[in-house]
Amino acid sequence: MYRLSVIHHKLDAEIRRELKRRIPDSIRLLRLKKLRLMVKDRLAGNMRGALA
Repeated sequence: MYRLSVIHHKLDAEIRRELKRRIPDSIRLLRLKKLRLMVKDRLAGNMRGALA
């Protein structure tokens, strides 16, 4: 779970960095956001598994 949270944090930073660019790459942003969502879903799944 720790690794997933670190990856999520890094993806957030990458997204912020891309958005600060003068002309953000929309395709890269889309990929980063999809990856971040996948990581978030896995984190949520792990949390549910830990609580059960």
